[in-house]
Amino acid sequence: MDYLAKKNELKSLKEDLKCAYDGIKPDVLRNKVAELEAEQNADGFWNDVQNAQKVSKEISQIKAKLERFEKLLGELDDAVEIVDIVELEASEEEDLALQKTVERLQGQVEKLTLETLLSGKYDGLNAILTLHAGAGGTEAQDWCDMLYRMYSRYVERTGWKLVELDFLAGDEAGIKSVTFRVEGDNAYGYLKAEKGVHRLVRISPFDSQARRHTSFASLEVMPEIIDDSEIEIRPEDLKVDTYRSSGAGGQHVNKTESAIRITHLPTGIIVACQNERSQIQNREVAMQMLRSKLIEKKEREREEEAAAISGKLKKIEWGSQIRSYVFCPYTMVKDHRTGYETGNVQGVMDGDLDAFIDEYLKLSIAE
Repeated sequence: MDYLAKKNELKSLKEDLKCAYDGIKPDVLRNKVAELEAEQNADGFWNDVQNAQKVSKEISQIKAKLERFEKLLGELDDAVEIVDIVELEASEEEDLALQKTVERLQGQVEKLTLETLLSGKYDGLNAILTLHAGAGGTEAQDWCDMLYRMYSRYVERTGWKLVELDFLAGDEAGIKSVTFRVEGDNAYGYLKAEKGVHRLVRISPFDSQARRHTSFASLEVMPEIIDDSEIEIRPEDLKVDTYRSSGAGGQHVNKTESAIRITHLPTGIIVACQNERSQIQNREVAMQMLRSKLIEKKEREREEEAAAISGKLKKIEWGSQIRSYVFCPYTMVKDHRTGYETGNVQGVMDGDLDAFIDEYLKLSIAE
């Protein structure tokens, strides 16, 4: 092993990370934390619970960001010293362990550097996702179910939290549509990469003649907007319907009209929520979803380019997809925007989406 080269590689990684660290302006962030903590300690701060939660969350997010950088910078310094120790011992086992350490640090530096580039207005927020089955009946509805499982696994792997908000089961199997919230740092910043139409090619388990079928499902992604100061929603512009929930929840869910559907008459936007136990809670969540969609619409109109916060989805059919998942006659998942592909279909369906999302974000930044 060329120990000097490894040292230089680690030093180069540290320089890259230090550059990204300076880019987030740590002194400014520390001053921001001090200001927010002073606000937190002021009399009457907790009287406004919503604002108090917002401030507390912002403090924890800034501290966590600074801590991630400082911890990784320390690990890089330690790794440089480890090279000297490994060089003295010069064993194959130690060389292998050192190589694994360098590769791990490379991945962490790349990911953290990429994270600093999520500078969009809403990138740091939670995300609200909606999957819709395309044309094709049971085939497409089963594919929608498979995608829901894939994103559930991705959320679990990332250490985020998934909360189901609305669920419409398929006629025979699968899902017609499902809306869910993903809670975590930069959830929207990362998951916006998944917005679009997803195409599946496989031998159908529902076809007695075992023919190959192509199915489509679309994914909408929007930031969860809690602050209602940015947009006005007039009560007279809303049509509110109640209905019985169709998802899991036992007798309570099925026997009470706790589910809420809200239509915003001026825009025609419809949102629904049936996850919560009470009509009041479902209405509150549905209003958050509506607020997010209206602000998203406002941003989309403001942006001139297609890479706005959330463009209008293309028709769910052949030719409009962002990614193809081929199970037969060969195995491959390919992103049509970045060109990135992998043969590990099972890994992707188990939630291994990091490479796809990272490649998309790099492309977006380059553009």
